[in-house]
Amino acid sequence: MSAFPGSPRLLRGGIVLTDPTTGAVLRIIALQYNPDTLTRSLQVKGVGQVSGDHVEALRLKGPPVETIKVEVEIDATDAMEANDGPTNEAGLHPQLAALETMVYPRSAALLAANAEASAGSLEIAPALAPLPLFVFGPKRIVPVRITELSITEEAFDAQLNPTRARVSLGLRVLTVDDLGFDAKGGNLFMTYLQGKEQLASRAAGGSFASLGINGIP
Repeated sequence: MSAFPGSPRLLRGGIVLTDPTTGAVLRIIALQYNPDTLTRSLQVKGVGQVSGDHVEALRLKGPPVETIKVEVEIDATDAMEANDGPTNEAGLHPQLAALETMVYPRSAALLAANAEASAGSLEIAPALAPLPLFVFGPKRIVPVRITELSITEEAFDAQLNPTRARVSLGLRVLTVDDLGFDAKGGNLFMTYLQGKEQLASRAAGGSFASLGINGIP
């Protein structure tokens, strides 16, 4: 279906996988449809956790722990109607695999670790995964850790390839406490935080009258 003339171009949310050391872009995963809702939760990291600790009551140890939950839909109907060859052959398997492999170590890394273990190595460092960036518009580009990935396949073709699916993603925002200030991910978090501060400065202030009081006693 064609868009109305002059209608704004709809941006897509997605995940960008980057090299955690160099920041080089490894892969871009754009969501087919943007989620209807996005749930965010912020857990405050305060110093004064004990009641009666008057000196530390208002101090913050660092950025809050922010978690994001989204549920996205993927549908192969349009591609199948357009007789798209890869979709006719594999359905949504490629798109789902691109999401799933974000939480798997690469097979080459597993084989290398097994070879080291077979050679008698006593300490094997876990594989370093790409750094995911959650992108939901130009004002929300944040480094994240994927904490949850749930897939519900809802329809299949004659070869049992999935043709419609819902994907639930749980993300934890990584801050400078996790990545440090010098890393690319740490810089992106600081840009995200500074953007919040700039947006907050644009919010209209309230008044005592709107609160039904004349001032603070």
